[in-house]
Amino acid sequence: MRVPLSWLRTYAAVPESVPTREVSTALVRVGLEVETIDETGAEVTGPLVIGRVEEFSEETHSNGKTVRWCRVDVGPHNEGGTPTDFGAPGRGIICGAKNFAQGDLVVVALPGAVLPGDFAIASRKTYGHVSDGMICSARELGIGDDHAGIIVLKPDVVGPLAAGQTATAPAELVVGADAGPAIYLRDDVLDIAVTPDRGYCWSVRGVAREAALAFEAGFTDPVALPVPATTADGYPVVINSDACPVFVALTVTGIDPTAASPRWLQRRLHQAGMRSISLAVDVTNYVMLESGQPIHAYDKAKLSGPIVVRKAAAGEKLITLDDVTRDLDPDDLLITDDSGPIGLAGVMGGQNTEVDANTNAVVIEAASFDALTIARTSRRHKLSSEASRRFERGADPGATYAAARRVAELLIALGGGTLETAETVAGGVPEVPTQTIDDQLPGRIMGAGIDHATVISALQAVGVAVDDHGDTLVVTPPSWRPDLTDPYDYVEEVGRVFGYEKVPAVIPTPPAGRGLTRRQRLRRLVGQALADAGYVEAQTLPFMGKAILDQLRIPADDDRRRLMRMANPLSEEQAELRTTLLPELLASVNRNTSRSLDDLAIFEIGPVFLAPRERTAAPRPAVDHRPTADELAAMDAAIGDQPRHLGAVLTGAVRPAGWTGPAQQVTWRHAIAVAEVAARAVGGTITVEQAEQAPWHPGRCAAIIAVSPDGTRTPIGFAGELHPSVIDDLGLPARTAAAEIDLDALVAAAPEIGTIRPLSSHPVVKEDIALIVDTDVPAAAVEAAVRSGAGELLEDIRLFDVYTGTQIGEGKKSLAYALRFRAEDRTLTDAEVAQAREAAVFAAAEATGATQRME
Repeated sequence: MRVPLSWLRTYAAVPESVPTREVSTALVRVGLEVETIDETGAEVTGPLVIGRVEEFSEETHSNGKTVRWCRVDVGPHNEGGTPTDFGAPGRGIICGAKNFAQGDLVVVALPGAVLPGDFAIASRKTYGHVSDGMICSARELGIGDDHAGIIVLKPDVVGPLAAGQTATAPAELVVGADAGPAIYLRDDVLDIAVTPDRGYCWSVRGVAREAALAFEAGFTDPVALPVPATTADGYPVVINSDACPVFVALTVTGIDPTAASPRWLQRRLHQAGMRSISLAVDVTNYVMLESGQPIHAYDKAKLSGPIVVRKAAAGEKLITLDDVTRDLDPDDLLITDDSGPIGLAGVMGGQNTEVDANTNAVVIEAASFDALTIARTSRRHKLSSEASRRFERGADPGATYAAARRVAELLIALGGGTLETAETVAGGVPEVPTQTIDDQLPGRIMGAGIDHATVISALQAVGVAVDDHGDTLVVTPPSWRPDLTDPYDYVEEVGRVFGYEKVPAVIPTPPAGRGLTRRQRLRRLVGQALADAGYVEAQTLPFMGKAILDQLRIPADDDRRRLMRMANPLSEEQAELRTTLLPELLASVNRNTSRSLDDLAIFEIGPVFLAPRERTAAPRPAVDHRPTADELAAMDAAIGDQPRHLGAVLTGAVRPAGWTGPAQQVTWRHAIAVAEVAARAVGGTITVEQAEQAPWHPGRCAAIIAVSPDGTRTPIGFAGELHPSVIDDLGLPARTAAAEIDLDALVAAAPEIGTIRPLSSHPVVKEDIALIVDTDVPAAAVEAAVRSGAGELLEDIRLFDVYTGTQIGEGKKSLAYALRFRAEDRTLTDAEVAQAREAAVFAAAEATGATQRME
């Protein structure tokens, strides 16, 4: 919101002696964000005066351009000018514009002046004459966009007109006087970033109120008239939607369609970031900026039947003022008449009732609309307007009538219109909610001594009605503060009036350090172990889209399809929270390989988000106490599971080619090694089994199973080589491998960290066994059987050879395992080792049909 300081001072009694910087600092102190201060007109320096065109002649030159050679009287500045051939006092100036006549008053930049863009004015010869200055247009002075002609000064209403003022005598324009005040050249403009909870500051009224609060100065409300009781005497209005609580319609007739907006009005619109269009439109925009209440004017002659506020019907269309035909949605709120839609309520009017150059009677609309309805309509049509920005932040419904009257007063004063006495007020201002608060709550929350009287005076200063009940206060917010809905909202208001700088800075006493939780420590150990093993950690955004799940061949019944859509996604292509880490990791691989980085080993540790199987609404607990256990449980149930996963992707060569040997390429084994590294880091145990799971290659995919100390087996993820079709669709390197495991489940299955187990002083006994099994028997199943049969004396088992060939028969394979036996309290005897070894072989034979290879 851009607020000219002179406009602000119209309603806030901030002394002229207070510098603009001090005003800005004071507004920041009460909670506004003043981003910049624009010193408008400061780029214009040097002599800029009022001149009168005494005579001119038109000359057409060889280039085909016709210019005017003018004698301009600039009063006392005539002396010292370059002699002209006119034979009379004045400055000779060449001008290409033709929108002025003899005797008109114009703005003249004399030699020595500097205009915006560092454009210096000097006497120079052009078109056969010495031009001794320049007659200026609005754009050349930086005070408007009009460059079709130069500024022609006419007696202007002494202005700007404040609310309640009437037009006075025209200001005298003196030839040779400084032109700055006549064109309202210089002013300081505060550019304020209005936060969503301060919608009332999308107006000069709101910012002036804050300035008056900051300086403890007087405040004059430009729209102080209350909304009267319902009446239907004026233009007929029918409200058929709860999204419009109040609608005011006033009619002004007899407007001079040729009347132009005065300079002060055009200048303020330009300083606020809007352009001048016509008197009727300018006045509605001006009052919107002043009051925060969007206004719309309809050409009365183009209206057909009563105005009706309703939701759109299927198939309806509307051509809006920006000349776009819009297909309307049933949730759109419309302004209609007998001809159909004439406006998108709260967003933009329609072309069919637009005010034009022939309009001499208007119906003024000042209505209140539901903020959420307008916000959704604006986003649905990708149409953000000055009106929608104010409505969706909560425009003051209590300002509707006063703002409409203000528009009518200005049209009468500036366009000669007449306000019809019959007026329409449909609906009424909604009641605002009251709150009961403890008078000690603000001081207790802020940690400052704020007494009872200070709390009351601070709340009243921001417009809150306070009913004093001793220790408790019943507070009612003003109609322009829909954000005050909670006791702590009032605490904030007291704080900013009291002054946050007065609140003592007290460093809280920290509780005794509890350190990291077991889960946090183990997760960090996993990340450190992978980094030590040569993997690079990636951090990606937790968003994904449905399309990537199709590319990964994820089945329809897979849990990874339990998506949660975000209410306000950054991109429609990634509108859901991720249920797997792989999509963004694979995208990272794609970006790196496109830059010729082919040998990659990246990992990420982060949460995934699975929607609950039964969708329920999460409760919204109060903020004045901790949520109950039941509320916390209900919120957890509503948000679904959020386990922390470990994902990794590998491509290219694990070891590059060199003098030590050829390159070693990534295989499915390296993906499984990711899980093994993670398990070792947390002291856990995993086994692997052959599996089929998208997006992995069905013959090169392993299921990762965590084995807890009590023998419980928990599937925690998958690892292996990606499916070739997935690799082709995503443009990944051939034979890309990946792994993803539930890290929380791995940590939960790991043994608790206790005392360090002492090293045994007794020797280890090493034994090797070779078992022949069918080729379709997983090595993991054989290892599990051997481990189970060997018992507690088995310290370690490792598969060191796999053989297939004619020596063991077709359809068979030989698995050779290295066994390590040790007891903690004694040296093992040969008989004990032999017994454990034979028990291991027997268990493998029972479980998998294995036979011992004796060769």
